[in-house]
Amino acid sequence: MKIGIDCHNLEGKRTGAGRYLMNLLKYWAKLNLKLKVKSPKFILCFKNNIPGDIPESKNFQKRILKSGSNFYFQHILLPKAIKKDKIDVFFSPSYILPLKISQGVKTAVAIHDISYEAHPEWFSWQNRILLCWVSKISAKKADIIFTPSDFSKREILKRYKVNANKIHVTPLAADEKFMRKPSIKKEKIIFYVGAIFQRRFIPQIIKAFKKIKNKLPNYKLIIAGPNYSQPFMDIKSEDSIIYKDYIQERELVLLYNSAELFIWLSSYEGFGLPPLEAMACGTPVLSTKKTSLAEVLGDYPIAVENPENVDEIGEKMLKVLNNEHLRKEMIEKGLERARQFSWPQTAKETLKILYEK
Repeated sequence: MKIGIDCHNLEGKRTGAGRYLMNLLKYWAKLNLKLKVKSPKFILCFKNNIPGDIPESKNFQKRILKSGSNFYFQHILLPKAIKKDKIDVFFSPSYILPLKISQGVKTAVAIHDISYEAHPEWFSWQNRILLCWVSKISAKKADIIFTPSDFSKREILKRYKVNANKIHVTPLAADEKFMRKPSIKKEKIIFYVGAIFQRRFIPQIIKAFKKIKNKLPNYKLIIAGPNYSQPFMDIKSEDSIIYKDYIQERELVLLYNSAELFIWLSSYEGFGLPPLEAMACGTPVLSTKKTSLAEVLGDYPIAVENPENVDEIGEKMLKVLNNEHLRKEMIEKGLERARQFSWPQTAKETLKILYEK
C-alpha cells in the first residue's frame, strides 16, 4: 500500500498541524506497528524543501513538488503526484484535501477543530472563505476524518452533517522532548505560548497580570506565538510584557520548565496541546475547562471559570503562585495526566484506520 501525505506544514516555522504530523512520522518511521499486512510505503510530498529533521526510513520516499503558493501545491500539484505515484490512500494533516483526486484513491483529513464555523467573527474574511468552504468540502468527500477530541467530533457532526462512522478520535500527546527537567531552575515567569486569537483571552491575561504586578514585583509575563487577532491587538506595545512571535522547540522546552506558571485560557479548542506539554514538564497550568480542554485537563484541581473576568484570573494566578500545597498537587496531577496521552498509541491507531477503513 502507498500512503501519500501532504507535508508542506513541516516546512518553515512549524505550528500545530506540522508538529502533529511530525510526531506521526517519527513513530511510523521507527515503531513495530504490528500490522497484519506488509508495511506501507509513505510518499511524503513537500512544497519547496525537505527539512533536515524529517526522520529517515526505508519506507519513506520524499518528493519536492516546487510551488510558490499553497493553493497551487494542494489543488494542482498534489493531484498530479497522487496519480503519478499511484497512491492508494492520501492523508492531509491539516483541514484541506485537494479539490480533485483520482477516482479510487481513499482520502483522509485531520480536522483539529472548526472554530471558523462556530465563530467566523474571529477570522479574517479571506480565512473564512478558505476554511469554511474548502474544509467543509474536504470533510464531506473524505473517507476518513481524524479529530483529536470528542468535543471536536460532536462539532463536526453538528455543523457538517457527515457520517459519524468516518470520524475517528485520535488524541494528541506531548512530544517526548517535553519532560520535567529538575536541573532547570524555576524562574519568576508566567508563560503563554500558542497562536494568538480572541478566544484565548490575551487582553484579559495582560490586564490581570498588570493588576497584581505590585504583589509579584519580580515576575515577568512572556507571551509567545503568531498574532492572528481580529481586530488586531498590538501586544508588542504593551509595557511589562515580553512578546515573541515564534519560539524554537529547544527554547520552548526551557521555558515550559523554567516558568512558575503556564497560563492558557480559551473558550473554544479542538484539543489544547500547550497545557498538556506544560504539565508534562512539571509546570502548574492555569486553564479553562471549556470545550475540549475538559478532556485534556481531566480532574485537574483548579481552572478559571470565567476567562472574561480579569479579577478572577488575577486572583487565581496569585493563588497558584502563593500556595505551595496547591502547586505540588497541580504538578503531580499534571504529570500523571500527561502520561495518559501517547504518540506511539495515536500513531498506531491512525495507521490502523488508514489501512482498514
